[in-house]
Amino acid sequence: MTGARMRGYVLFLRRRHAARLLGGTLLGRLPNGMGMLAVVLHVRADGGGYPLAGTLSALLGLATAAGQPVLGRAMDRYGQGRVLIPAACLSAVGFVLLALVGADPLPLSIAAVVLAGFATPPLEAGLRALWPDVLDGQEQVDAAYALDAAAQEILFTVGPLLVVAAAALDTEAALVLTGLLGIAGTLVVALSGPSRRWRGRPRTADWAGPLRSPGLRVLLTALACAGIALGVYSVAVVAYAERAGSDVASGLLLACMAGGALLGGIVYGARSWAGEPHRRLTWLLAALAIGYAPLVLAPGLAPMSVLAFLSGLFLAPVLACSFTLVDRLAPTGTVTEAFAWVVAAVGAGGALGSAVSGFGQDLAGVPGAFAGAGIGGVLALAICLLGARTLRPAEAPAVPEPVAG
Repeated sequence: MTGARMRGYVLFLRRRHAARLLGGTLLGRLPNGMGMLAVVLHVRADGGGYPLAGTLSALLGLATAAGQPVLGRAMDRYGQGRVLIPAACLSAVGFVLLALVGADPLPLSIAAVVLAGFATPPLEAGLRALWPDVLDGQEQVDAAYALDAAAQEILFTVGPLLVVAAAALDTEAALVLTGLLGIAGTLVVALSGPSRRWRGRPRTADWAGPLRSPGLRVLLTALACAGIALGVYSVAVVAYAERAGSDVASGLLLACMAGGALLGGIVYGARSWAGEPHRRLTWLLAALAIGYAPLVLAPGLAPMSVLAFLSGLFLAPVLACSFTLVDRLAPTGTVTEAFAWVVAAVGAGGALGSAVSGFGQDLAGVPGAFAGAGIGGVLALAICLLGARTLRPAEAPAVPEPVAG
């Protein structure tokens, strides 16, 4: 790790509000690392099959993907607190409703997961919109993006373990805990000074917003395919745990993958990289695809834990590099919505992957459940290669720094 970037980490964390915003966002986003697993475990405990569990998990992800840009656009227009707090409360209501009704009656369980997902507060997008207003200079902002991408993997380490621990009491407790943590973290962020003051810059009035950027559309499509692998993994590890007869295997394997991503993100952010980020993204996606492919072997728990760790190594670097590209590609006045579309793209891919993995388990067992992970990684790489020209910005970053209102 280079001394300059490590100093950037230190300076970033010493800035007023920085630690609170990062910590509060991680706390409030724990439901992102808990929700899909909690839904799958609850549906299975209630007697539902893998196709139903995977489908409801997919609906949660799709609803989240649909809600993030909608809420992100509202935040660009009305500020953060007016959107974040009501959204967190509604999302918690959805999780509690699912805990009460279970898998049957199906219309109510569908309504519950849709509400929980769509109302998920866009804390991740809001945080990245705040960094230029809170930090001094591009070096600190770059350090924040890298540390942010690495630290969010804590969600997928701690989140699954919390779900498994709560589900040991009952799966209803896991769902209720998921909703409450979302409210707690949202309050930490939304009541802070920078969040209360922040307003987006004026933007061109059009329905497409950041999606009018061709490069951003290509980037989002590639990230959606990478998200397929994540969704596949979240369901496949449950099938693996049941085959192994281990109550903790699913949480352990999710934590191992997230641990790899955490290490990869910290190492990636600890040095400066030569060359353009759109070229670097291609190599990172290639490494990500290679890491996912061996999961289909589904060996014993010890070697599978190693494969899970290796599969996550390039995930956070892919995200950190993508954040830099979003800054360059998004049109003026769409900063929060643009980052929300990143969350939406990964979430939509994850939802599709969850459904695919559930049906893959029924068709070909645990190897079938994991098969889609490698396919998703290869598709992400292919799209990035085909659209590489659009990912090269024609000029300096299009998104100016947000200003306090």
